[in-house]
Amino acid sequence: KFGDSDKMRVGDWVVAIGNPFGLGGTVTAGIVSARGRDINASYYDDFLQIDAAVNRGNSGGPSFNTEGRVVGVNTAIFSPSGGNVGIAFAIPASLAQSVISQLQETGFVTRGFLGVSLQDLNDDLADALGLANSNGALVTQPIEGAPAAAAGVESGDVIVSVNGEGVNTARELSRLISQQSPGSDVKLGIIRDGEELDITVTLDRLEEDEEAAPTPQAPAEEAEPETTSSSIGVTVIPNEDGDGLVVDSIEADSVAASRGLMPGDVIEQANGGAVSSPEDFEAAIDAARSEGKSAVSLRVSRDGVVRFVGVPLEIEE
Repeated sequence: KFGDSDKMRVGDWVVAIGNPFGLGGTVTAGIVSARGRDINASYYDDFLQIDAAVNRGNSGGPSFNTEGRVVGVNTAIFSPSGGNVGIAFAIPASLAQSVISQLQETGFVTRGFLGVSLQDLNDDLADALGLANSNGALVTQPIEGAPAAAAGVESGDVIVSVNGEGVNTARELSRLISQQSPGSDVKLGIIRDGEELDITVTLDRLEEDEEAAPTPQAPAEEAEPETTSSSIGVTVIPNEDGDGLVVDSIEADSVAASRGLMPGDVIEQANGGAVSSPEDFEAAIDAARSEGKSAVSLRVSRDGVVRFVGVPLEIEE
C-alpha cells in the first residue's frame, strides 16, 4: 500500500527493494537525505533523495517507510563511478499515485496547462518591484489565447500561491500546475503593483509541442536616431522595429553589464512603465531612485524571449 510521501521528513528511515545487477529481491536501508530535489530530468522534478544503497537495476523498485508503506519509486542515482555512492532519487508516492491513476483510467498522462513564461526572483528584482521578499514566480509573458491570459494574468505579475499553497520558485509553480487536471479551476495568489489579487484560472491540457510566443524579428543593428547614455551605464536608441528602446552599447564595468544586459536587447518597460524614448528611460530610472528603491526593474526582450532584470541604483543624497 502507498504511504503519504508528503509527510516524509529529512532523517526518516526508508527501506529500498530492487533488482541490482540481477540480484533479485535485494533490500537496503537508509534515510531521506533531502526533499524536492531537482536533478534536471524534467521541469517538474520533485524527487526524494535517499542514501540507501541503490544501484543499476533498482529503478522501479519501491522505497518503504518504517510502517511498510510505499513512499517512493526508486528512479535514479548520482554516481561518478556508476555504482552506489549514497545518493539516490525516488519519485514521491503522491506523484506516482497520480500517474498510475491516470494510466488506469485513460491510458495516458495529462498535465494542467497555465500558459505563461516564468522566471525566478532575486533580491534586486524583489526590491525593484516593491516586494517584501523574493518568494514567488514572476510572469514574464502570458501566452496569447492560453488560460492565464484569458483569466487576466499579466506580464509582471508575481504568482505567490496556488490554491492557497505557497510558491517560492518558477519550477515549484510549474510542478504544482502540472499536478492539476486539465479543465480544473485553480486560484492563483498574485501580487501586481504592490496589491494582492486572487485570479481563478481554468487550466487547459499541456501538449508536448506547447511553446512560448513566436519569436519576433531581431532589432536592426543600424539605427541613427539620437542616443542617450543612462545613469546605469547603457546607451539606448528608439526601436525602429517596434515598441521600446534598443540597447546600443553598454559600459563594460557598469551595473547593467553585471546584470547581463547586452547590445541589441530591447527594453520594453522600466520601473513598471513603457518607454519609447531615451528621455522616458532616464525619467523612469530617476522615478525609481526618488521612490527609494535600490534597483530599477527592466522588462527586456532578447531574440523573442522576455525576462525581467533588476539593475541596482545608487541612491543620490
